[in-house]
Amino acid sequence: MALVTGGARGLGVEVCRQLARARMTVWLTARDEERAAAAVAEMAGEGDVRAARLDIDDAEDIATLAERTPKLDVLVNNAAIDYDTDQHALTADLDRVRRDLDTNLFGAWRMAQAFAPHLRASGHGRLVNVSSGAGSITDMQSGRTPAYSTAKLALNGLTRMLAAELRGEGVLVNSVCPGWTATDMGGGGRPVAEGARSIVWACLLDDHGPSGGFFRDGREIAW
Repeated sequence: MALVTGGARGLGVEVCRQLARARMTVWLTARDEERAAAAVAEMAGEGDVRAARLDIDDAEDIATLAERTPKLDVLVNNAAIDYDTDQHALTADLDRVRRDLDTNLFGAWRMAQAFAPHLRASGHGRLVNVSSGAGSITDMQSGRTPAYSTAKLALNGLTRMLAAELRGEGVLVNSVCPGWTATDMGGGGRPVAEGARSIVWACLLDDHGPSGGFFRDGREIAW
């Protein structure tokens, strides 16, 4: 069983579709339950995809869903907001940065804490944090997208820590960059199906697969 946050649009929808085609039962989650249900309806015949409301900024909401979920093999932290191309580091609105961090970093962190027991119990858990090349410190050559880039940089650090804590417990934890993808947030780039395939690769790793890495299209990229 898999759970995908931010599943009602863009990459999230396509990740759910591809996991369902791989014969997994998939929880497609979104803040708006009607949007989640509509996305599931559009995938009729693709496999076992189920809708659920989930606000990753709300710890109680996460705890409620964790209690409702009897088992989980794959957690995809996909939900993200605000690719802030209109900001620069020296003039950034720090209240806006704080809001972005709460969703893009702490939302994934809350999910990891709530569902780690499920992933441990699975025996072959996979935790995939959807990151971005914008969060690569190696490639961080400008002050643009300061909120988004800082959140993804921190998310990559969280990936390393979670992978270390879960090592030896059957849970593989990785960050994945889907590349510049033609979503509403990305605004262009390669087909959504290709970006989603990069994420799904990490979801379906065998038990001898890597953990604690940063990947795009199954290949390691620079932190």
